Amino acid sequence: MTTLLIENVSKQYGKLETVRNVSLKIEAGERVALLGHNGAGKTTLMRMILGLTPITSGTISVLGAAPGSRASRTAIGFLPESVAFHGALTGREQLRHFARLKSATMQRADDLLDRVGLSDAADRKIRTYSKGMRQRIGLAQALLGHPKLALLDEPTSGLDPISRHEFYDIVEELSAGGTAVLLSSHALTELETRTDRIAIMSKGKLLADDSLATLRQSARLPIQVHVTTSEADADRIATELGGERVNGRSITLTCQQDGKIAMLGQITSMGAVIKDVDVIPASLEDLYRYYSIAGEGA
Repeated sequence: MTTLLIENVSKQYGKLETVRNVSLKIEAGERVALLGHNGAGKTTLMRMILGLTPITSGTISVLGAAPGSRASRTAIGFLPESVAFHGALTGREQLRHFARLKSATMQRADDLLDRVGLSDAADRKIRTYSKGMRQRIGLAQALLGHPKLALLDEPTSGLDPISRHEFYDIVEELSAGGTAVLLSSHALTELETRTDRIAIMSKGKLLADDSLATLRQSARLPIQVHVTTSEADADRIATELGGERVNGRSITLTCQQDGKIAMLGQITSMGAVIKDVDVIPASLEDLYRYYSIAGEGA
């Protein structure tokens, strides 16, 4: 069964339409990144999925249940962008409180504290926690009850690089266990290898929804190829390949996806004079900019 189904959903406040005819489907185990500038409609869409904001038109279902219903709330784990907890409680007390609300065991709460790296600080007051530590508590509460759908709004905000890596390890575990994940983030680089699909919103509209590879093919943004050779050969190689010499021994070339193999064949045919080759496809940031600009005229 499809975990999350959004069909032709719009949200209007008076004359202002913040979400415009959005359709999105997420299957069990899928990881979908929801991208967009501030005000693009991402948070409003998440609030409609949660049942916190009424839908103006269209439908949303979570495992067949309506947003805000008991079945829907039971299936969802949610981490908001700005988490707020009672500073006088310890991390363990706060998470055990959430566990009781979700009918989860105290052992499950303690295990999650360990999983998010807070076992050593579990009995400290939350008011002594850094922003990143509070974010980890937020992640732990979202995982209570083994959710079928995890909604994560800017989940790595305040996390250091190691904690970010550990967070995405947890996301992979959730996905492997069948949990559908919808996460919103401005940290584009870290999403490239950590999600199955990319959904891009702008001005309330869904502009793109596909795998990174397919989005690259559709956008037809050029691939960069960086060739390293000896300084004495750089000018000749640059001329033969039709590239630009940079930094003495490096040459930059560009091509489309369908011309990549031919270009690499030409480069390798030059033999030992070529010291190294790096192929750099369009980044997620490049694609986000491309589809956002394309959406401006839509």
